[in-house]
Amino acid sequence: MNIYARKAASLALLLLTSLPAFAHDVDDPQRPIAVQMYTLRNAGSIEQQLKIVHDAGVHAVEMAGTQNVSALELKQLLDKYSIKVVSFHVRLTDLRKDLDGVVTYNRSIGNTMLVVPYLFEDSRPTDAAGWTALGQELGRLGKQLHDKGMRLAYHNHNFELVDFNGTTGLELLFAAAGPDLQSELDLAWVARAGLDPVVMLEKLQGHVFAVHAKDNAPKGQAEDEGGFAAVGQGVLDWPSILPTAAAGGVQWYIVEHDQPRDPAKVIQTGADYLREHLPAAQPASNQR
Repeated sequence: MNIYARKAASLALLLLTSLPAFAHDVDDPQRPIAVQMYTLRNAGSIEQQLKIVHDAGVHAVEMAGTQNVSALELKQLLDKYSIKVVSFHVRLTDLRKDLDGVVTYNRSIGNTMLVVPYLFEDSRPTDAAGWTALGQELGRLGKQLHDKGMRLAYHNHNFELVDFNGTTGLELLFAAAGPDLQSELDLAWVARAGLDPVVMLEKLQGHVFAVHAKDNAPKGQAEDEGGFAAVGQGVLDWPSILPTAAAGGVQWYIVEHDQPRDPAKVIQTGADYLREHLPAAQPASNQR
C-alpha cells in the first residue's frame, strides 16, 4: 500500500469511528425529530433558517409554504444542509385549485406528505354536518393524492375541538374522511381547547402520522410569545404524552412555536428535550 492509499485508509477509518456518535445525535431513526419552518419565518432567508435547523442537530423539516422559493432552489439548499422534507403545509384552496402543481413541486423536493394547516374563519364548518362534509371532501382529496403516490393529513387548532353531542368536530371530520386522511395533532392547541392530549392521541390512534411538539406556558406567562413555550418548558404532561404517541404509531415529532422570541433557542431546546425523552420507536418514514 503506497503512502496515498495509507492516508486515505486512515481518513476513512477516522470518519467511520466518529460517525456513529454524530449519527445517533442528529439522525437516529429512533429519534424522529423535525422542525416546522413556520417557527423560523422571521429568522432571515430560507437558507439562514435551514442553517439554524442544521445547527440544532435536526435533519428534517416540515415546510410552511414555499416562501417564494422554487423547488430547484429549495432542493439545492436542503441538500446543502443534509435536510429532508417530511411534510409540507399547503392551503386547502391550493389543493382545490392546483392539485397537480402542488404534487409536482413536492415530488421535486422529495416529499410525499401534504398537510392542510388551517381554515380561515369564513371557511370553517359551524355544525356537525359541516364537519362531516369537510371530512368527506378531504377523504376524496386524500384518495386522489394516494393515487399519485402522496398522502394527505389535517392539522388542528382549537376550533375543530368544539363539542357536538359528545363528539368533537375533529373526530367527525376523520370519521367521514376514511383511511386516506391522516392527522397531524397539535398538542398545545388540544390542551388550549380544554382537552387532554393523551386522550385525543388515544382516540385517533393509528391515524396520527405526526404531532406538533410545542408547549403552553403557565397561565399569565410568556404573553409576548402568545403564551407558548418550548417543548418541556411548559405545562403539558410530556412523560405521559410521548409514550402514548409512540404506542399509537406517531412517525414524527415536529418542533414548533407560533411566536418565538428566540427561534433558534426554541428549536435547540425542543430538539434536545425530545432527543433525551423520546422512547424507542420504529424508524420514521414519510412513505405510505
